[in-house]
Amino acid sequence: MLELQYELESKAAKWYTTIDIANAFFSIPLAAECRPQFAFTWRGVQYTWNRLPQGWKHSPTICHGLIQTALEKGEAPEHLQYIDDIIVWGNTAMEVFEKGEKIIQILLKAGFAIKKSKVKGPAREIQFLGVKWHDGRRQIPTEVINKITAMCPPTNKKETRAFLGAIGFWRMHIPEYSQIVSPLYLVTRKKNDFYWGPEQPHQQLG
Repeated sequence: MLELQYELESKAAKWYTTIDIANAFFSIPLAAECRPQFAFTWRGVQYTWNRLPQGWKHSPTICHGLIQTALEKGEAPEHLQYIDDIIVWGNTAMEVFEKGEKIIQILLKAGFAIKKSKVKGPAREIQFLGVKWHDGRRQIPTEVINKITAMCPPTNKKETRAFLGAIGFWRMHIPEYSQIVSPLYLVTRKKNDFYWGPEQPHQQLG
């Protein structure tokens, strides 16, 4: 996922559109000979999946590959894809709109469903895979910043680990992250007693 962020950032785009395929896994039929492998019993009755099930470890890879193949076969315009999430970009709203429409038509022809509510843009600011994009740069979404800054200082090691977990995903967006959180990791060590003082920089991460 991080590689996609780097690639999208390199495009220095002005406009974006995102497309999220509706129920992508359930759009993919299972071959009849494979269905017995997915049999299960519920209330004494045996059932089996006839569509690609969610929760199976190989489903995301299969889904990504089939969507990728459909887009390549349809000669889709330049885009980035992560499983069933797709983003296109450009320098004008019309350029991005036309790219998005072509991709939607390719996906519909391949048997995938697209809901209008799942298509965002063209817009100058958009979220893709949880990251906000504006003027070619990635940013932490405002709601995430508000959630982090609203967190109270930890009162024990467990809460400190939870705080570090909440901000860890965004470490690439926080300058000097390692240096800032180093005192927090010291607090979580088993051999150390819990202590929260001025050197634990909770507010610096807000």
